[in-house]
Amino acid sequence: MIPAKNLKFNWIVFLTALTIAVVSCAKKTSSITTNASNPWKKMDLVLKSIPQTHFEDKVYNINDFGAVADGKTLNTEAFQKAIKQCAANGGGQVLVPNGKYLTGAIYLESNVNLHLQDNAEILFSLNPKDYPIVHTSWEGTEVMNYSPLIYAKNKTNIAVTGKGTLNGQADSTNWWIWSGGKNYGWKKGIPSQNDPTNREVLVDMAEKGVPVAERIFGEGRYLRPNFIEFFECNTALIKDVTIINSPFWILHPIKTNNMIIDGVTVNSHGPNNDGCDPEYSQNIVIKNCTFNTGDDCIAIKSGRDADGRRVAIPSKNIIVQNCKMIDGHGGVVIGSEISAGVNNVFVENCVMDSPNLDRAIRIKTNSKRGGVIEDIFVRNLEVGTVKECVLKLNMFYNVYGSQTGNFIPTIRNVSLENVNVKNGGKYSVWAEGYAASPVENITLKNVKIQKVDSVYLLKNVKNINFINTYINEKKVESIKH
Repeated sequence: MIPAKNLKFNWIVFLTALTIAVVSCAKKTSSITTNASNPWKKMDLVLKSIPQTHFEDKVYNINDFGAVADGKTLNTEAFQKAIKQCAANGGGQVLVPNGKYLTGAIYLESNVNLHLQDNAEILFSLNPKDYPIVHTSWEGTEVMNYSPLIYAKNKTNIAVTGKGTLNGQADSTNWWIWSGGKNYGWKKGIPSQNDPTNREVLVDMAEKGVPVAERIFGEGRYLRPNFIEFFECNTALIKDVTIINSPFWILHPIKTNNMIIDGVTVNSHGPNNDGCDPEYSQNIVIKNCTFNTGDDCIAIKSGRDADGRRVAIPSKNIIVQNCKMIDGHGGVVIGSEISAGVNNVFVENCVMDSPNLDRAIRIKTNSKRGGVIEDIFVRNLEVGTVKECVLKLNMFYNVYGSQTGNFIPTIRNVSLENVNVKNGGKYSVWAEGYAASPVENITLKNVKIQKVDSVYLLKNVKNINFINTYINEKKVESIKH
């Protein structure tokens, strides 16, 4: 038999513990509710968590390794000697002085900052043989193909900085003609990526599960190289450089975490000239940049079809701040290579304006791609002119023929807040989902869109909220269905 005084003590202990548990639970619930109602706090936490690059105070001038600034001498070997010695000595800055330097592929090593002086220009060779076969990716499918112009794989603490220029020298007489586009110099009889043995063969290999090491392309396959690709890297920086005339995608972090792209200017109007394509990547910050491109300004990716599902790494915690978007298919785009999904995208304080800018915010996928795209937050946009629409969410994206399959995508939780649009194009919101998978939970708050042809085009959309939103000066009511 338990003594009465012990029973009293046990009850006091029990009630005290219960009170603490209830209070603790209430605090946790409150915290969860706060984070859910204010996702921008999560963005702040991500920003604080990203490590900064740091380099030894040592300088390795490429001229000391034999580089010649005449725009004609091939300096590939000089670049690599400087980079390797810098890395071997613990890292530092590889300096590209003022002048024009021709080179083939540049391979970065850990702890190396490739720094361009203000009037330095790196001219990249137009000879495909100067870009050896490496493990890379092409339109969301991993492949052994021409090396990107600047490439790093499995490196840590790397950077490309300075106010100089990176010039891919691409135009309609060389790389761009490979696209098969008549606007880029292609004519019938000229080989291109669209030939039956090229792009579609790669996609078919991925669908059949052919190992990446056996997907050998390169010479005779006409798949153009990316410009800057950091593959499976961590803690990276690209800052202040100007990039022009790219063969293909321009900034391509793939399977890379903790990267900052700051103050970069991209001016390249070639085919598939996306400005920045984070793919299978996390904790990526794109800020203070200007994009004037032949394709999407920023396009967040996570692999194409079977290859994306094989890799299965979603892109997440992608932050876009204080950027300017001029020409392009879209300002900030998610997809279409999106099979592993995307979440936690934050876009704020950007300006988008051009008669050649098709859309401001866009999500594009289909039932071959699949993917879960969720938690996309946009605020404080100033949009001058867009051609087609302000917000486009499309589960039926189709640009390469039949794009249907058994992988129904998910799009949910997309928010636009404090957005002003002067010329909205054809639609304010264009959203299309499946009956079994509607586009869900779309919010426009404090949005004003002028000079738009139609308020919206909606198909299989559930719960679209218009809060203090005016389109063509008329307040728009929410739709719940």
